[in-house]
Amino acid sequence: MVEEIVSGICATLIAIILHELAHGLVARALGDPTAQNAGRLTLNPLKHIDNFGTVFLPLFLAVSQIATIGRIDFMFGWAKPVPVNPMALEINGQHNPRRLMALVAVAGPVMNFVLAFLGALALHGGVLVDFLTYFILINLVLGLFNLLPMPPMDGGRIAVGLLPLPAARVLAKTERFGILLVLLVLFILPSALRQVGVHFDPFHDGLNAILPAAMNVVLHLAGVKNGA
Repeated sequence: MVEEIVSGICATLIAIILHELAHGLVARALGDPTAQNAGRLTLNPLKHIDNFGTVFLPLFLAVSQIATIGRIDFMFGWAKPVPVNPMALEINGQHNPRRLMALVAVAGPVMNFVLAFLGALALHGGVLVDFLTYFILINLVLGLFNLLPMPPMDGGRIAVGLLPLPAARVLAKTERFGILLVLLVLFILPSALRQVGVHFDPFHDGLNAILPAAMNVVLHLAGVKNGA
């Protein structure tokens, strides 16, 4: 039990910290030194910890799942967001804050998908298989979850960068309460409705449909046969 909890939490920490680091590195490559000046372009986990998203939530999810179903089926969390100044972003002297913020946003999910692939490659070594399996799944979940098209999720910021300006402005205005809406619809409401016998769980239903296919793709690309 303790080993599973530690494996799940360690894998989550790596996934969410490198996710945020990817945002900062791409922003720096596009000319914005904000994250660097804040000391966030580092692998030091203490610089990225969010008390709730990095510590409490992963621990709660790990312990509650081990206690109820005897295994960890789902793990989630987040690190402290890396600060980015959209007005400082540029390519070849050209400033387009909306489009370039989309590039910064996509870096996080891309990092998680790359980490999932690297985890699958590491399976060839035949060691730490349980940890690597958690690591692959957690990175896939985090990458897919962050592609939800609602700010402040990365998918929402990507959508703001790609949509026509009027629609982008409307979507951008939802960022101040977006995370509350995401937590309400995807986590709190399903739990409340479950108590009265009503099934409403779009996130887990969608994840159950997409995640096995995503896992198979990653394992196939890494040349792993039969999940081993």
